[in-house]
Amino acid sequence: MIVSPVFAGKRYAVLGLARSGLAAVETLRASGAEVVAWDRQDVARDKVGEGITLADPLEIDLTGFDGVVVSPGVPLNTHPIAERAARFGVPVIGDIELFALARGSLPEHKVVGITGTNGKSTTTALVHHILESAGVPARMGGNIGLPVLAQEPLPEGGVYVLELSSYQIDLTRSLDCDVAVLLNVTPDHLDRYANFEAYAASKARLFAMQSSGHRAVVDYVSEADLDVLGDAPDGLNVSFIDRVTLPAAQAEWPALQGPHNLQNAQAAVAVCRAFGLADEAIANGLAGYRGLPHRMEVVADHRGVLFVNDSKATNPASAAPALAAYPPDPRPRIHWIVGGLPKEDGLGECEAFLGNVAAAYTIGEAGPRFADLLEGRVRVEKAELMCQALRLAMSAAQPGDVVLLSPACASFDQFRDYEKRGEYFRELVAMLIGEPNSPIDCFVGRSAA
Repeated sequence: MIVSPVFAGKRYAVLGLARSGLAAVETLRASGAEVVAWDRQDVARDKVGEGITLADPLEIDLTGFDGVVVSPGVPLNTHPIAERAARFGVPVIGDIELFALARGSLPEHKVVGITGTNGKSTTTALVHHILESAGVPARMGGNIGLPVLAQEPLPEGGVYVLELSSYQIDLTRSLDCDVAVLLNVTPDHLDRYANFEAYAASKARLFAMQSSGHRAVVDYVSEADLDVLGDAPDGLNVSFIDRVTLPAAQAEWPALQGPHNLQNAQAAVAVCRAFGLADEAIANGLAGYRGLPHRMEVVADHRGVLFVNDSKATNPASAAPALAAYPPDPRPRIHWIVGGLPKEDGLGECEAFLGNVAAAYTIGEAGPRFADLLEGRVRVEKAELMCQALRLAMSAAQPGDVVLLSPACASFDQFRDYEKRGEYFRELVAMLIGEPNSPIDCFVGRSAA
């Protein structure tokens, strides 16, 4: 865990005791701060150890407090904590701000902050992977993995790689990133912001907190249309993502296919070059990246056939990038396992990429609907269960083809969540590769619970 003398003798209230809140409590307590903590759920409050006062900051006198630390999930635009803290002149902050305040007592290090509407997690994991592959000590945190405060401090020369949502940036005042990245901005989370411009301005604050001489890696469209660098300091070094040259061909990176992953890779390359990595080391890291679990995750490459787990694609818009990632070469090569509990009536954005699909294998409650939508446009196999679909796809796939689980549906008709669905796909692939003629238990209950 990260501790710092900067918190010693100070007073903080922590509202929300999920992972980041508990990490904040532990850091503050271990650093010698006085801590008041609260969560509306008994089970969350029970996790707080000794030496912590349990009290609701909405009901106590906040005079003299140095901050109210809230979870990013607390909607500041509607929750009364913002108004109450302001009444006492107390800043409302998050765990990332605590990390920023603690940086001065940590071994010398660098920080990269990565935000954007789409692609944050992949780019964060990719930068972390490339750095570690090149022998650079790195920690990944923020909106991904373990809370950064809960992790052991890096040795001198390390890099903290932080995925940052707009909510986390809203709760941060002094995070001066050595490299700050904005991948893109499209309308999202408008229940938390007055309008799209306010949402974009929240993202742009990541640059406003930087010091002159540090680097901004930014989407050109976001800068041209939204002036996201408008409040950034003079003297910031700027790299536009679409102008970043790659150290090798994208085709060499199995887990980074498609136009969306091209942008992610370009951003990661810009970050790693800013930290002094040579192109050869960056290319090796890109080639070895396996993807995040259930997000275009390469499960296996068997006899020239790629098996990809994109179980997190729970609607057509999120499945479309996976279909776009594998164009004909020269024939359509995707064997698409699709279906589950439907969220939409049609094919949506998937429609544009049906030319990449060699065959569709429909499963789950939405299987008949997808079969009707796809009949006459691609070859359709009605499978109902994933194990049947996978066996059919494996039988038909040729070297160079891709067996893709990208269901475009929720999982709840057969699985507890998309993660269980993806885990089951992994299990089946491993089983069929190991014993292609073995019988398979198609009962999904063991993976659905």
